[in-house]
Amino acid sequence: MSGLIPAFLSITIVLIFIFMKILFIQTGGTIDKDYPRSSGGYAFEFGEPAVARILDRLNPSFEYEIVTACQKDSLDIDDIDRKKLAEMICNSGYERIIITHGTDTMNDTARFIDSAVSDKVIVITGAIRPERFKNSDADINLGAAVAAVELLDKGIYIAMHGIIKDYKIISRDLNSGQYY
Repeated sequence: MSGLIPAFLSITIVLIFIFMKILFIQTGGTIDKDYPRSSGGYAFEFGEPAVARILDRLNPSFEYEIVTACQKDSLDIDDIDRKKLAEMICNSGYERIIITHGTDTMNDTARFIDSAVSDKVIVITGAIRPERFKNSDADINLGAAVAAVELLDKGIYIAMHGIIKDYKIISRDLNSGQYY
């Protein structure tokens, strides 16, 4: 029996996989930035959630829904937006939630949500470069978030740069932009 996964664990993993439904919530941030269709204003604009394009490429074996809370640079997200996001999460009926968010204020949003939500697995992710860019980190970050939301216990986590940590212990190097 050594080296074999116990039967109950195998069944549990299969049941989680079969019945897993994930809610993806767009808030904007670099991951969702797109080239502008008009001149003037910001150098980028927001449109369709990047997660929709990523999931189309993935062809996932789980059920999901994608909704938009807001479409803002994370520096423009305020507590009114965070309250709306927390209400969306509480009222969603989903236990597993992934939020795409700008990197500058991920921790602020995680802290706000933590004060309002306690019974869900929430993973916040984003990208340093827009998903539309060939060298974007969006796909790997979203993939890590999907794996994390499947396997972690209830709590709020950040998935960036190939790591997943509780938002309370993750750090960011402001010079490189990387989380660790």
